[in-house]
Amino acid sequence: MAFEFHISKTARLHYGFDRALFQTSGNVIIPDFPAARAFAKRMNDLADREHYPDRVVHAAELNAMGLIDEVLHHAVEIYRRTVNPNVMADAMVALVAELEPDRLDHALVHFVEQFPPLAVFRDGQDPSEYLAGESEGIPNRQIALEELLMLWLANMNPAFATFDELFDDAELGEKTAYDDVVTGLQKFFEAQPGFGPKGISLIDYLRAPALASPGSLAGQLRYMRSRWGLVLTSFLDRLVVTLDVIHEEEVALWMRTHPTPGPAAPTGGPGLGGLENEYEKFSRDREWMPRVVLVAKTTYVWLDQLSKRYGRQITRLDEIPDEELEALSRRGFTGLWLIGLWERSRASQKIKQWRGNAEAAASAYSLMDYTIADDLGGEEAFQTLRKRCSARGMVSGSSAWRSVSWRGARAARTTTRTCSACYRSTRHCPASMPTISSRRLKATAHAPARTRS
Repeated sequence: MAFEFHISKTARLHYGFDRALFQTSGNVIIPDFPAARAFAKRMNDLADREHYPDRVVHAAELNAMGLIDEVLHHAVEIYRRTVNPNVMADAMVALVAELEPDRLDHALVHFVEQFPPLAVFRDGQDPSEYLAGESEGIPNRQIALEELLMLWLANMNPAFATFDELFDDAELGEKTAYDDVVTGLQKFFEAQPGFGPKGISLIDYLRAPALASPGSLAGQLRYMRSRWGLVLTSFLDRLVVTLDVIHEEEVALWMRTHPTPGPAAPTGGPGLGGLENEYEKFSRDREWMPRVVLVAKTTYVWLDQLSKRYGRQITRLDEIPDEELEALSRRGFTGLWLIGLWERSRASQKIKQWRGNAEAAASAYSLMDYTIADDLGGEEAFQTLRKRCSARGMVSGSSAWRSVSWRGARAARTTTRTCSACYRSTRHCPASMPTISSRRLKATAHAPARTRS
């Protein structure tokens, strides 16, 4: 992982940061958490106690700040890729028209002097000469303009205040047209195509986490996690780890001032004892099982397809048209296997959304409970569909976790459901035949079931 953010020349000289930590652009890189701890320790050891007597830098917050800055840079890059590849060049043209060229140049030169890239800080290149050049084909003026915007965002973020000595922009605002440049950038982006689900200006988008949770770095990361799925696709694992580290550091700090142990954990917690006596409870083999011809349907997908085919909303099991069941029966299917009937886990859906799919549903095999999902009509809708399938000679069921039965419960009990009247058992009437175990269906003692696609 590589967290990066700008540090002023003054802070670099004061703290003597390792030059290897800095990118060509001048951004600092914190490659891992041990590096963050070493970085924070150096700041605490050499802290300016006269001006910041109570300030303590925590490595977890340093990591969080760096990750936020990196994600903001990535959001700008996505805007370039998806909206306007020349956005910073266009912004530069707009600023030249808005401001006197000399004032813009003066602000950029002073920015590069105070927050120098390696070519200026280490190699001694003149700031004006640097701005006239390119880096990997991109004009350095555009790079500096984007970094200037990130500097302003950092200074506008209240949760970054602990680290403000690293990127304080007060002198830049006093001696240059820095404030006018930022105002010009805001005006420019307000006139550009919007970004994100709400189509707001890019700068408003970048500021949204700090406005939503101004006093908390963790809160800003949670905001990004819940709303910036596509932007965060490549950062999600690091974000989760960073939030965990912040939490652990907060707990450790709390324990220093609250040494009294909390209430003892209960000793009778859940265990794994007794599982050796948990036997598989397959339904009995029946004479009709080898002859069943199954059609499998992913329930939500099928209902959506039916809605489009029949030109009306079909969202419940009891809304499946008779014509569809009759069509399946005519094609020779004698079993309807429904995937995804159970009440699904909301956590599974949330994780998928964090991964960038805002419309994702929970996994069919990540369950809240073994009850028919409410949005499918619940048990009543399933019973109605079951009877309609039975009337057309079809078994209806669904796979269940642990492969105990097509219909199960938390205790993994075997339940009974109707089968087709045309496959009567000599020992059970059609109204009470057990459903097929999903594992039993695959490993029955009889000939394997035939399936049709």
